[in-house]
This record gives sequence, structure tokens and C-alpha cells, in this order.
Amino acid sequence: MRTVQFGPTDVQVPNVVAGMMRIKADGDEQIQELYGAAREAGIDFFDHADLYGFDHPGGGPHWCEHRFASALKLRPSEREQITLQTKTSIVAEPWHYDSSYEHIVSSAEESLKALDTDYLDVLLLHRPDALIEPEEVARAFDHLESSGKVRAFGVSNYTPRQIDLLKTAVKQPIVANQVQLSITHSTIVAQGLSSNMVGFEDSVTRDGGGVVEHARINRITLQAWSPFQKSFGGGLLLGAEDLPELNAALAQLAAKYDVTPAAIATAWITRHPAGIQVVLGTTKAERITEAAAGSDIPLTRAEWYGLIQAAGHNVP
Repeated sequence: MRTVQFGPTDVQVPNVVAGMMRIKADGDEQIQELYGAAREAGIDFFDHADLYGFDHPGGGPHWCEHRFASALKLRPSEREQITLQTKTSIVAEPWHYDSSYEHIVSSAEESLKALDTDYLDVLLLHRPDALIEPEEVARAFDHLESSGKVRAFGVSNYTPRQIDLLKTAVKQPIVANQVQLSITHSTIVAQGLSSNMVGFEDSVTRDGGGVVEHARINRITLQAWSPFQKSFGGGLLLGAEDLPELNAALAQLAAKYDVTPAAIATAWITRHPAGIQVVLGTTKAERITEAAAGSDIPLTRAEWYGLIQAAGHNVP
């Protein structure tokens, strides 16, 4: 398992992360098996959110965090070996965003209880809040850091300018920005390739533009969620009948490197010099193992560009 530098810190983290979004209905044994497969593959970084599991019957906010801790019952020594990351700012009922001091602090404290831990390694703001007040966020981060409850902070789905606005008050480094990224859902990468190409879909500036470049300049680790999804809610790209050229290219490279297409889809992301972490969302132990095999596959430049072209993006 290859590691990358985490934000501006000296900490090294695996470039593949185990996401816990879908464990809400899993039994203890299945969660234990998933965790064991992740650790066996070299993954010691686990991604949560207070939102995950809110819609499970008998669940609610922090449900997946609770299931993770309840199933694993980690000893203090083992807890110290892993990184626990969670997110806040989405309120499910009624659906809205809340980045106030009170909500951030109370949610983080509930995550501590649900995860049965004394500290969170990383806390991310889950979605941009149009009503955000950077000073409120700064006060919350200061309190959580000084009390030893949270060690590092970041964001998710933020544009470069939204991060810059946050940093007008927040003094802690923004270590990560978790964004949707796959070979097909790769606008933040493809935009740069189509610069100065008027008339091409990829040349349209979205998300504020320069998400990847801004992260590299400011030493913010990008984390790719839904790395195998065609688009937001668009289904899996792996084996998709409407992506024959891409799947043929994935299969060819999988045969060359003696791995599965999932590993090649992972490798396409981890090959990028930005040092991106891939956040897996599967609840199947075997799929964790398959995807993690792409952590350090050294795709050539020709192979990397061939995949983004096969996905339908413009390489002028």
C-alpha cells in the first residue's frame, strides 16, 4: 500500500481509504470482515460522517459510526493504529446545512460517543454551506483542537474560493478536500486538458475551476469519493454497457498488471501526482482487496491518458 503526505503535515497516510457509508444494515461479522480485509490490504484510514445511516430503521444520525465501534470494539492500542475521519454540517431532517459553532461542536462530540473514542483524527465539513460564517467555524475548530477532541480539519466538496473564504478566519491547516472523482466523473482533471478549447464540454469552468491545482499549491490532500461511479448517482462504470471502450481498456490493463478492472480504476486516480486518496464505498471484503491492489500500480502516461480518452473526455 503506497502512502501519501496528508495535507501540509508530515503524516503519511494510505492512498486508499475504507469508506463506511454503507455499513448501516451490516451485522457485526460483516463489519469485522470488512475491517480485517482493509487492514490486511494496508488500509488503516476509515471515513465516516454523522449523516451515514440516518435513514436506517431504528438508526438515525451517527448510526454507521455507532455500528463501526459496536462491531469492532477496538482496544486503545488498536485505535491508535488507525485514522478515524468523520464529517459534519448536513442535517437530514429537514434537509439543510449547518456550519454553526453549536452544530459543529455538538456533532463532533456525538461522533466521539458513537465511535467510542476520545479523539477524532480528522473532521471535515461535509458540504459547502451558503450561510457559512468563517468566524463561527474558526471558533468551533479552536475549541475542538484545544480540548483534544479533534486533531485535524478539512472540507468536502468545496471549491477553491470557498476554502479561501474559510481560511480568512480558520487558522488550522485545511488538510483535505473530499470530492467526487472517477475516470468518467473527472471534470476537475479534464478541465485543465481542454483549456483554451472553446466549444468543448470539458472546457467549461465548473466548481470554481482549478480544484486540483489549488489543492496542490496549498498542500491539501484530495480524497476521491465514488471512484467507480459514472456520475453522481449514475451507476457503476465497471462493466457498464454504455462504456464499452473504457471497459475494454480497463480489461486490457487489468490483464497486463494481473489485477481486476477495479484496481486499474483505482490506479488511474492514485497515479496522479497530486497524491489523491481513493475512498472506497464497498461493504464487500473481496472488493476492498481487489481495489486496494491498484494502490501502487505504475500506470504509464500513455495508459493514463488512454483511459481518460476512453471515458469520453477530450485530450486535444
